[in-house]
Amino acid sequence: MYGSRGAGARASVAVAGAVLLLAGCSSSDGGGDGGDKERPGAGVSQQPKDKDPFWVNPDGNAAEQVAAYTKDGKDQDAELIRRIAEQPTGQWLSPENAEQEARGFTEAAAKADREALLVVYNIPHRDCGQFSGGGAADGNAYRAFVDQVAKGIGDRATTVVLEPDAVLHMVDGCTPEEFHEERYDLLRGAVEKFTSLKDTKVYLDAGNAGWGKTDDITEPLKLAGVENADGFAVNVSNFYTTADSTKYGKELSAKVGGKPFVIDTSRNGNGPYTQGDPAEKWCNPPGRALGETPTTDTGDDLVDAYLWVKRPGESDGTCKGGPKAGEWWPEYALKLAKASK
Repeated sequence: MYGSRGAGARASVAVAGAVLLLAGCSSSDGGGDGGDKERPGAGVSQQPKDKDPFWVNPDGNAAEQVAAYTKDGKDQDAELIRRIAEQPTGQWLSPENAEQEARGFTEAAAKADREALLVVYNIPHRDCGQFSGGGAADGNAYRAFVDQVAKGIGDRATTVVLEPDAVLHMVDGCTPEEFHEERYDLLRGAVEKFTSLKDTKVYLDAGNAGWGKTDDITEPLKLAGVENADGFAVNVSNFYTTADSTKYGKELSAKVGGKPFVIDTSRNGNGPYTQGDPAEKWCNPPGRALGETPTTDTGDDLVDAYLWVKRPGESDGTCKGGPKAGEWWPEYALKLAKASK
């Protein structure tokens, strides 16, 4: 559906989290400026904090790809992938290791004097059983998962993007109505849990500029707790332009109490794909490009940040020759980087 196009970008997180716990949080550089040249992400440093306070993972897939290309003498490809590796991207938490990963990522970010960007994506009946299907077994399992994430975050500076597509899929009919009441309750509870933390901001996912009318999602967002959140997120894992996403976000903001929002600009440099099968326009579409680099300096009081919530180069699913949702796909990453301005 509209949002399953990459919200499963978690496949390598468990490994990355383990690396952080064993290396990133205990090493001398901690993912900060400079670093240990023997580590996979050697040479990948943080962005200036005043423009982009979010943490760059020096051990992410893109950083490892830079190292691999450099080792193989593919310097041009290495520099292209560096465009991805040197930007902060969302860390999609796996339910199996939620507390450990949340702690590992936030500790590494704090050590680098940056803020962690986490994506919570484990709602029951997730993605309507499509490429990123799955999620918690039931409501109690989801509440336990949220508790684990919150415990892992603690009092460290963190931004949470909450449940891509969870509200949208209730509005567009993808999620059966019998699950709606519980889902609203779970989302409200998650918003309450994360906003209760000392230094955590939470943005509830609110769809994208191409799915439908803002009137249709306004009340569902309120039922899901957006008025108690710090704001909402638009264009997560999608391709709509920043201009269109800003217009959509402002129209929606006016209907939910003037809440600010963040925009996923990770792959929207060329806008949405308009050819081929419209049912898969969101799934590994060709000809896309990296969008604006992450920053909190958006020049717009309602737009809190441009973020790379979706990690560029990770597959949307097994379509157009791609691997499973969330798996690193270097060929696609190269195409995104080459096409970017």
